[in-house]
Amino acid sequence: MYPYQLITFPDGSGITLYEILILVGVIGALVLFRILADKREMPAKLQNLVLIGGVISFVVGYGCAVLFQGFYNALATGKFVLDEGTGSTFYGGFIGGALCMLLVYFVGGKILYKNMQIPLQWFPVFANIAAACIPLAHGFGRLGCLTAGCCHGGITDSWIGMTQYVEISPGKYGWAKVVPVQLFEAIFLFLLAAALIFLVLKKKGYGLSVYLIGYGVWRFIIEFFRTDDRGASFLPGLTPSQTTAIFLVAVGIALAVLAPYLRKKFDTRSQENGEEESNDGEKPV
Repeated sequence: MYPYQLITFPDGSGITLYEILILVGVIGALVLFRILADKREMPAKLQNLVLIGGVISFVVGYGCAVLFQGFYNALATGKFVLDEGTGSTFYGGFIGGALCMLLVYFVGGKILYKNMQIPLQWFPVFANIAAACIPLAHGFGRLGCLTAGCCHGGITDSWIGMTQYVEISPGKYGWAKVVPVQLFEAIFLFLLAAALIFLVLKKKGYGLSVYLIGYGVWRFIIEFFRTDDRGASFLPGLTPSQTTAIFLVAVGIALAVLAPYLRKKFDTRSQENGEEESNDGEKPV
């Protein structure tokens, strides 16, 4: 819709609405985490650790998003290239950022508290709050995609179409009326974030499972309506994002099934330590 640079630097690079909306999403997610963590009375030191980890994870996640896209492109073209035209993929950023955040949380938590007792005790709450923050940031990111003209749907004459600057044919860009898949996904993500925020405020568990299953199912379906090429998949007929979506849905289901077992182990550990639960009985996942 508006892929033009709002700020241009001497070397020709610049800042567009895409970068601005991504930054708004990251800031919004960090603010939301602080609000929800305060509501759940998470220890201040642990909150600060997560916020610092969130910034680090965003940087690492973006690098992983580009790296994953490079691998996807290599599967399709046989060449692994990382440059300004490589692109990025959400799942790569999500997986890389999540692993980085877990590393910061547990290693940093052990350093802060000299043991793993407090970090483990608060991990269920942290996981469910994080699950609510991710779709909020992602929703703004998808609005950024809408302005940039990436991640779009097919060309259409339907009333739902929106004019965007897209790749009409390989290597050829121009204005065309396409299905605004990015807008539909942004709306879904904001609604998913609202539902997960509700679960956190009501001190319900399963937030992480709801996110993984909900977004995984959505992404698998919406991929059929996207027409921007993001590389090949090892599963014939499916895109790389669809294969990843299947994996995340499976993980979400496994976490939901294992929740009673994990809950029992958590209760046992708390009783052995002679402590009261500080997470208001929230389920482990």
